[in-house]
Amino acid sequence: MPSGEFDMGSSSKPSEQPVHHVSIRKNFAIGRRDVTFGEWDRCVAAGGCKFSPPDQGWGRGDRPVTNVSWDDAKEFTAWLSKTTGKPYRLPTEAEWEYAARGGSTTPYWWGNDVGTGHAQCAECGGGENGRSAPVGSFRPNAFGLYDTAGNAAEWVEDCWNPSYRGAPNDGSAWASGDCSLRVLRGGSFADKAIAVRSSARFRYDEDVRYYANGFRVARDLN
Repeated sequence: MPSGEFDMGSSSKPSEQPVHHVSIRKNFAIGRRDVTFGEWDRCVAAGGCKFSPPDQGWGRGDRPVTNVSWDDAKEFTAWLSKTTGKPYRLPTEAEWEYAARGGSTTPYWWGNDVGTGHAQCAECGGGENGRSAPVGSFRPNAFGLYDTAGNAAEWVEDCWNPSYRGAPNDGSAWASGDCSLRVLRGGSFADKAIAVRSSARFRYDEDVRYYANGFRVARDLN
């Protein structure tokens, strides 16, 4: 991702307010796709990840890994960092929204309306309703990222705060607030259209696994 600036949040919900200007001053890397079951299973096989999540009978391989907690996701990034020698981590909430928008200012990166066939959600008109789709099943946004809307909801680094009052404006993670809860972005295959907007945000207990929650990785660039 190139460095840049954007207006984060929306006026749609109190948790997405106030809209605030964020400046991301350094380039950073972020996964083009969610981490898959296949990638997670390699971490388990190598002993880096303790938990082998169920796949709901939908298949593993190139479907996004789900049924993983924030703590599980941190275990994966630690293993990936050790394996590759590069500093992998979860994206910050601001980095995530900047990347997901792909330069757009509309509710969805593709426009004002959810339409049909842009993402995997309960009201998105995709195939395989009610379950995840293989990563990369829909066209990418302008930054070349897949599934930032729908499919698996994505853990980010930040602690939960019920609004953006006092939020960092430099793209860093918000390390204060209720840190027993962590932020999820992007919505999932199980969610309605409003939940897959670029500004939509949720929270979940950091140590609880849910069948629609997954993640993608990020890392700093030298």
